[in-house]
Amino acid sequence: MELRLQKWGNSYGIRIPSSIIKSLDLNLNDLMDIKEEDDRIIISKSKKQKISLEKLFEQYNGSNLAKDFSWDEPQGREIW
Repeated sequence: MELRLQKWGNSYGIRIPSSIIKSLDLNLNDLMDIKEEDDRIIISKSKKQKISLEKLFEQYNGSNLAKDFSWDEPQGREIW
């Protein structure tokens, strides 16, 4: 398949045909990885998954909390 590189704002881009989007199960705002290898550009779906705050705290047991915390005195023009 041949595509044309086009100017989009200050960048360049190509349009990915919907048939490819569907076959790779891509969705709007999916994270993608891009790399160049020899004379090729390789774009793939990122293996990194977005982790929700809820998921991050799933196994949290309450340890490792800061025991002593101080706001200290203002530095410069900070207002407390």
